[in-house]
Amino acid sequence: MLFLIAGIALLALKYLEVGPIAGMSWYIVMAPFPMAVIWWWWSDKSGRTKRLEVEKMDKRRTDRIERQREQMGMLSAKRKKK
Repeated sequence: MLFLIAGIALLALKYLEVGPIAGMSWYIVMAPFPMAVIWWWWSDKSGRTKRLEVEKMDKRRTDRIERQREQMGMLSAKRKKK
């Protein structure tokens, strides 16, 4: 996502001819876009995307279970210490 934001910012600065970016080559200005595609491809191929999704789902499940225990009056040892 960082590459995409950087690419959009550089593109806007080049189009509006702001500062030293106005004198840069279009190849340099457009470079973050293919880098973003490569990053997303690598993230999917390496399993990073799936791992982050599973971690997020596990955290939501754990939070839901803790919330239900708290509502039932069965606080877990983890919450009692706080």
